[in-house]
Amino acid sequence: MREDPEEGMLSWDETVFRDEHVFEIDHIPETFNHRESQLRSLKYALRPAVRGSRPLNTMVRGPPGTGKTTAVQKLFGELGTQSGVRTVRMNCQVDSTRYAVFSRVFEHIFEYEPPSSGISFKKLFGQITDRLVEDDEVLVVALDDVNYLFYENEASDTLYSLLRAHEAHSGARIGVIIISSDLSLDVIDELDGRVQSVFRPEEVFFPRYDVNEIVDILRGRTKRGFHENVIGDPELDRVAELTADSGDLRVGIDLLRRAGLHAEMRASRTVDEEDVEAAYDKSKYVHLSRCLRGLSDPERELVRVVAEFDGERAGAVYEAFNEETGLGYTRYSELVNKLDQLGVIEARYTEIEGRGRTRAISLAYDADAVLDRL
Repeated sequence: MREDPEEGMLSWDETVFRDEHVFEIDHIPETFNHRESQLRSLKYALRPAVRGSRPLNTMVRGPPGTGKTTAVQKLFGELGTQSGVRTVRMNCQVDSTRYAVFSRVFEHIFEYEPPSSGISFKKLFGQITDRLVEDDEVLVVALDDVNYLFYENEASDTLYSLLRAHEAHSGARIGVIIISSDLSLDVIDELDGRVQSVFRPEEVFFPRYDVNEIVDILRGRTKRGFHENVIGDPELDRVAELTADSGDLRVGIDLLRRAGLHAEMRASRTVDEEDVEAAYDKSKYVHLSRCLRGLSDPERELVRVVAEFDGERAGAVYEAFNEETGLGYTRYSELVNKLDQLGVIEARYTEIEGRGRTRAISLAYDADAVLDRL
């Protein structure tokens, strides 16, 4: 940065950032530390694809913000340089049905979207497998946030079609990686028996980073993302402490960016602890923001109703939700269960004198924070 007459102050066209993109949540770092054993396991499972064989199916599990998606993306980047291998990673929060998943695969293979209507799944599936056989390619599909397929009761049908492709279309070679951040979800038990019989995945677990690992990872980001001496060790340690408390590395990455922006707002050349504390009020809701972005309109409306009737009995919440949307109790109950599994709301059964057992519904976050992000 250029010298400024007022020492320690930024001029209007200066910045504390060397490369702000380093602090974006979906940034793939050049160096990926503290996940060496997980990368080795994934490479072992994927290696057959390079030799023209179906790779081993793999289940990647771990809490949010532990490097699961980054690991798969890095290896897919390496596989993408190999001839005869095609990789497709999709976000099941967005593509949460079997048809949506295969539409995304079709788009990657043919480089244009399939018709939104008028084409059956069987025909869509057939065109995909025919092209794979014609081009003599192995396909590796990563279902990121696969838990969303379970929430929509689409997981078994989707996996069955992928896993049985070689039987329905001779010569088709497809391997599957499923990635889940929902540790309460027993993936195998929740699948249909017809899928359990063919899905015997390698398991790769990503534990939470410890504080020392967090400091090391965030220090690497600051060196690439900030100019020299923008953030000191005490401030970085505080960011690491808050990140460890949340258990989600994405909180720390987002916190560094917001702290830098807060410092710039003060026209400061350095990030102080006050910048970190101020930024944390927003960064701590990274997981919430991500969940809310993927909700459908009825789901978002239910969240609004729950915010208004926070802690009320399910019946009162349903009546208000039904009045707003016209949706029936069955669909309402499905949405409650999904939002509960996502950790956006909490639905607990309680005993009420004279009424028996009933369910109370409340937000899992501060109501204002939720409403601000809807």
